[in-house]
Amino acid sequence: MKTTRTKAKAKDDKDVRKLIAQNKRARHDYVILDTYECGLVLTGTEVKSLRQGRASLVDGFAQIEGSEAWLHNVHIPEYAQGTWTNHAARRKRKLLLHRAEIDKLVGKLQETGLTLVPLQLYFFKGRAKVEIALARGKKEYDKRQTLREKQDRREADRAVSAARRRQRAGAR
Repeated sequence: MKTTRTKAKAKDDKDVRKLIAQNKRARHDYVILDTYECGLVLTGTEVKSLRQGRASLVDGFAQIEGSEAWLHNVHIPEYAQGTWTNHAARRKRKLLLHRAEIDKLVGKLQETGLTLVPLQLYFFKGRAKVEIALARGKKEYDKRQTLREKQDRREADRAVSAARRRQRAGAR
């Protein structure tokens, strides 16, 4: 499980953001316009399964139904020690957002081509959170352009680090 500090000097483990799952494919397939941090309504066995670091956001998406936000197709596997109280792995889960945020999202989602995709699932201060993004799908040529820019950036970084190494070696 990957952990990242949210503050420069975290006093205890409650200030640590514990990453459970990440949707790397979303950044490849979509142009991220805006992000939101949401709480999740979960059952006990779902939380226990998440604490074991088991989840997948690959096929997930969010929708606004009525005046509530819902997360669909996020896979949280059944808890191994759970009995008849276990949950369905791909059930829809309610997202906890402020009314103003939901109203803002409703207005933006009416534009053509915009969708809500989950980017990360993590624990923060003991609570399960999901980061969702308002995104627009990329065309195939946009994806190729992004990969080309990434490769060019990598090559430039390699060239700079090689030049620095040669400079250090020459100074000795």
